[in-house]
Amino acid sequence: MESVFMFFCTLLVWLMTPGIALFYGGMVRRKNVLSTAMYSFASMAVISILWVVVGYSLAFAPNNGFIGSFDWSFLNQVGFLPNDLYSDSIPHILFMMFQMTFAVLTVAIISGAFAERMNFAAYLVFIILWSLLVYSPVAHWVWGDGGFLRNLGALDFAGGNVVHISSGATGLVLAIMLGRRKEVDTASPHNLPLALIGGILVWFGWYGFNVGSALTIDNVAMAAFVNTNTAASAGIIGWCLVEWLTNKRPTMLGTISGAIAGLVSITPAAGFVTVPASMLIGFLGGALCFWGVYWLKGKIKYDDALDAFGLHGIGGIWGGIATGLFATTKINEAGANGLFYGNPALLLKQLAAISITIVFVVIVTVIIVSIIKLFLPIRVSEEQEYKGLDLTLHGEKAYQD
Repeated sequence: MESVFMFFCTLLVWLMTPGIALFYGGMVRRKNVLSTAMYSFASMAVISILWVVVGYSLAFAPNNGFIGSFDWSFLNQVGFLPNDLYSDSIPHILFMMFQMTFAVLTVAIISGAFAERMNFAAYLVFIILWSLLVYSPVAHWVWGDGGFLRNLGALDFAGGNVVHISSGATGLVLAIMLGRRKEVDTASPHNLPLALIGGILVWFGWYGFNVGSALTIDNVAMAAFVNTNTAASAGIIGWCLVEWLTNKRPTMLGTISGAIAGLVSITPAAGFVTVPASMLIGFLGGALCFWGVYWLKGKIKYDDALDAFGLHGIGGIWGGIATGLFATTKINEAGANGLFYGNPALLLKQLAAISITIVFVVIVTVIIVSIIKLFLPIRVSEEQEYKGLDLTLHGEKAYQD
């Protein structure tokens, strides 16, 4: 039964990356919708291959506290029989596939930060290097056997550090290093219904993302299920309330953005907190991410085109902190009690894990981009940007005039 459950969850998480392609594609200008979707589909192709070749082994094969080994490269020793290091009830190869969907999705999320201006060839080189040098090590630290953040006792149920903080911090670095779009002040979503469809697919897939991270159907999985939906709903309320008070009206884009903010915020805490806590985590996540998107970005003037940092970075940081506040062993005996349950040490561990992840991700991302720039233009030309990346990079048009 667990194998059928995890097979279904794997498919749900896989669906999130095409969902991101539609969500991001609807939010850019019509001349860049296909090129924006290409970032996500390139992630599906490249990272899927890289994962089975060496990425999974570096992330999860036993070795030391900082990186896995090459023992499971090309899926050597990864077969149908369970691996007791991670699950004694589902096939090892199914666990590998479930984790692969996380690796693919993380790279796709990053693309929202530099949409409409990054050179596609440079992007392909970047995601290969980033997946090997950033994603696999961080995944090993948090989830891998012997990972030093795991041994420290920091909690990350479904990817607050591994997926959202790492992708958000990376997106911010890329947005700054690439610079602002030439026509950023006039840029607006060209197809909100398309973005809405993509957002719905992302929300739907998130149930596999969070609930599947329990790796079985039990009380923890059901807690994660309820908390995921509750936080997403509270995120909508938190975002739209602040938006309504600030801009005098709630919006559909704000509604789906608030849901994603709530989902990001609950991800590290989903299997560790109570339902009332998930309401507060989601609500504050929606409000904080609205602040990040509409105030912080405008104040600092970085061009995070589709708010990879505003949603995933800020939401992930808040979610990690909230785990240190609200986690309780009443929900998950394998977790820990947080500050509000008498254990301030967990909050300190969460803050340490968040800080270490951000510093590592930022430094390595800067190095990767700097090296790529020596060999390839990291940004498209001004003429390409003006004409649109669909036509100039891929020779296609999404719509016939």
